[in-house]
Amino acid sequence: MIEMRVMGIALDTRTGSPIVVLHDKENRKALPIWIGSAEASAIIRKIENLAVARPMTHDLIIDIIKQTGYRLDRVEISDVEKETYFAALVLADKEGQEVEIDSRPSDAIAVAIRTDSPIFVSAKVLSNGSVSTDSARDEEESQEFKDFIQSVKPSDFEKLLRDNPESDQ
Repeated sequence: MIEMRVMGIALDTRTGSPIVVLHDKENRKALPIWIGSAEASAIIRKIENLAVARPMTHDLIIDIIKQTGYRLDRVEISDVEKETYFAALVLADKEGQEVEIDSRPSDAIAVAIRTDSPIFVSAKVLSNGSVSTDSARDEEESQEFKDFIQSVKPSDFEKLLRDNPESDQ
């Protein structure tokens, strides 16, 4: 799992649908997830620290979690199938026992940003939906790999096999 943070909310220019954009700590990858307008509004309210007179749904969820003796340990976005993302709220009690609660990613993210809880995304989800946000670094790494490949000789493999006789490669 890779820890991600909320970069912000964007609008799909074709459909007008809101998109929550997550990014990794190194700002190398961004993961756009299309969400509903109510969830986008909840996320924006927290990002912009807009106060509301009464608790909204995600605030209520946090109050329920706390009143039952749990805390939100983390959010996990674990899978994607046919453009539908799957997430879980991972709650922990005082003894560290964890409980997973199935959630839409948009709701899980809205709760996580209210509690400053980490958001983790599986490698599978990232490989299916993320986009690079650091093309210069990607190009640099690609060039380093090309240089490495061009410098490898067959004798390097012979030496590797000789030095690792247990290897079944």
